[in-house]
Amino acid sequence: MSLSQDIKHKTIELGFDLLGVTDASPIDSGQAEIFARWLKSGFAGRMDYMYRNLQKRLDPARLFENAQSVIVVGLNYTPPEHKPEPPDKATPAGRIADYAQYEDYHSFIKERLYKLADFIKSLAGTGVKSKICVDSVPIAERALAVRAGLGFIGKNHMLINPGLGCRIFLGEIVTELKLSSGGPVAGDCGDCRKCLDACPTGALRADGQFDAGVCINYLTIEYKGQIPPELARKIGDRLFGCDECVAVCPYQKQAPACGNGQFKFYRDRARIDLQEVLDLSADAFEEKFADSPIKRLGLEGLKRNARICLANIKRSS
Repeated sequence: MSLSQDIKHKTIELGFDLLGVTDASPIDSGQAEIFARWLKSGFAGRMDYMYRNLQKRLDPARLFENAQSVIVVGLNYTPPEHKPEPPDKATPAGRIADYAQYEDYHSFIKERLYKLADFIKSLAGTGVKSKICVDSVPIAERALAVRAGLGFIGKNHMLINPGLGCRIFLGEIVTELKLSSGGPVAGDCGDCRKCLDACPTGALRADGQFDAGVCINYLTIEYKGQIPPELARKIGDRLFGCDECVAVCPYQKQAPACGNGQFKFYRDRARIDLQEVLDLSADAFEEKFADSPIKRLGLEGLKRNARICLANIKRSS
């Protein structure tokens, strides 16, 4: 069995749904130009980190000397099917994005990528250098995922796999091993514009650009300070994140539920009592969301969102 096949089998054993390999060359000039134009247009909002380490982001070989290949893995996070209870008007609740109903994916994926990297070293030699990447490392992961054959970028600017849809977490191992690479898969959105029509704030623009500065994911998670009133009203009852552009995607309709039984899912986090959020102490917040992506937002950010949700619910009732 070849090294690439061994890696594939280990990846499946670790519970990932997708695996692809590409070389560590820079992303193509067209993708780089799109990203540069996006930054220049100011569509990154206040995410200043997007402007830093730009060359590393576009060229994975800059992460360390002699980087040769990028192993890209995907983990399906489509929640198990469940008919939600109708909202209780007496107890207003805020909606939580699907991905945040699971345990923190950063830790979950990193732990398994380190195991995969150790496995590769055991086969190829302990001196093999590698770099684990899960969000915190500047790398154009979606562009690399496309090049590695995991899917294509849809009009919702998400990676879409024809079989798994667009609820996919990505992780990478940049390695100095020279591995056989895959290639892009066929697929596109065609004339479909359901995600554009569903976007509550127009963040998915008609010209194909993505204005992250008005995206509800950005506003409720990344944005610091008071959210402008005209945007706050469009947040509705979304306490943390937004799934509208994903939920309407035709590729998502037939996607299977997450099959990794080790990836903890908390059904009771789909909707959270807004008054309970406002009453949370710092210690209670830390305990309740210790293993959740929500912890990154912080208690004050979550309370800000809860007040917005309550005002919107009151306004619509």
